Parts: sequence; C-alpha cells; structure tokens
Amino acid sequence: MKVAPVYNELNKYSNFISRIIHTGQHYDLNMSRTFFKDLNLPTPYINLGVGSGTHAEQTGRVLIAYEKLLIKEEPDLVIVVGDVNSTLACSLASVKLGIPLAHIEAGLRSFDREMPEEINRILTDQVSDFLFTTCEDANLNLKNEGISEDKIFFVGNVMIDSLQNHINKAENSNILEKLGLRKKNSVNKFALVTLHRPSNVDDRDILKGILNALNEIAKRIEVIFVAHPRTLK
Repeated sequence: MKVAPVYNELNKYSNFISRIIHTGQHYDLNMSRTFFKDLNLPTPYINLGVGSGTHAEQTGRVLIAYEKLLIKEEPDLVIVVGDVNSTLACSLASVKLGIPLAHIEAGLRSFDREMPEEINRILTDQVSDFLFTTCEDANLNLKNEGISEDKIFFVGNVMIDSLQNHINKAENSNILEKLGLRKKNSVNKFALVTLHRPSNVDDRDILKGILNALNEIAKRIEVIFVAHPRTLK
C-alpha cells in the first residue's frame, strides 16, 4: 500500500528502472496476491521468502538474502518503507555495501522503545541518505536525533496517495450490501477492526482482553472484524 504510489510514479520516468523486492516477511500468499492485484502492482521481481520467525530470525534472514541480491543486481538506490523488520534488514544490507538508501515515512516516533518497530525506525533513519517525511513532527524528530537537514525531505503521506488512487473503487464496492450494512440509501454505523501486531495477537491473554473490549463495543455499534492470518493462528 505504501510502495504502490511510489512505484507507479517512478514508472512514469524512462530514466528509472524500478524493481519491487518482496522479502516474504508478511508471508500469507493469498493476502499478498490480493494486495498486489488490488493496488495494480506487478508480480515482485524477486520474493526472498523469509517467512515467519523471531525478530532476530526474520531480520537476519532478510539481511543475508537481500545482501546477495544487491551484490548481484548492483542497484543505484534502495528505497525502503515503514518500520518492519525487513525495513531495517534491507537498510543495513544496503549501507554496508555502500548503496545509497532512501527511507519513506522517516522520522515517525512512538517514543516507546519496547516496540520493535520503534527500534527499526530509529536505526533505519540513522543510516539513510534520503529521509522522506510525512509531517513536520517527523522533521523535528529527525533534527533532534542529529540528522542533517539536507537529508530531510518533507513530501507528505504516501498513504493519502493510495487513498486518492483507490477511493472511487472503494466507494463503488458492494461489500456493504454483502455484509448487510447498507439498506436502500442509508448505511448502518459500524466499526471496522483488524489485528496483526505480534504484541497484540501472540499473547492469548492480551488478545482475549482486546476481544472482550470489542464485545463491549459491539453492544453499542456493529463491529466488523477482519481476521488477519496471524490472528487466526
């Protein structure tokens, strides 16, 4: 979802040859294919197929596999997005080989070092050559962490680009009718929920607490729970 607007924009220029590398960190094949189809993205150039595992296992496997790919392909620039383990691993592989690195969604902070994603964000930003930010707060965070201003580029939120590119398709979807939420010209109020973060779904007690809270909310408003493959496990 974050890659799509960037990839499609780069493809408008003949002097860019862009390749999408799928690390396989988000390893549900059906969900992955659905996203690529809905976002009008081509089949990934390479799928590293790293699969699941601990944070260290995932990061290590991506780092090793991506380094081999970089040595073979010799790209002029690597672009990473977000804050997942693949983001950090691909960043480390790139900078260790001296390949310029760009980070989309740089500078976002939760200020919670217990979140694995926060560590990924901080480390990725520290080694990036081009930091593309979504908001002024992100610019300030980077400056406070000692990042040179000439590396920071305030470009806005690519998720808004994805929203604008697909809002007509979403509005013309019949999913509300399928779920019985739209009757004639009115739409029932509802809440849409999905859960996938390991910290929320891997611990049964935490997941149970969230589900209990959703049950309480469901007494006041209909809750549509889209179950992520990780949550189903």
